[in-house]
Amino acid sequence: MSKSIKVVIALGLAAFVAACAEKQVQEEFVVVDPEPISIEPVYTGKYK
Repeated sequence: MSKSIKVVIALGLAAFVAACAEKQVQEEFVVVDPEPISIEPVYTGKYK
């Protein structure tokens, strides 16, 4: 076989193995801040 055919077969095999490989599950970490960053102002009226 020629080199180009061998290269195409090798790339196809590598792509097949990569596609069939088991997917890794990535864990997500959520950081919960115990205190709010800011408190929104409350409308109390014009003259209060």
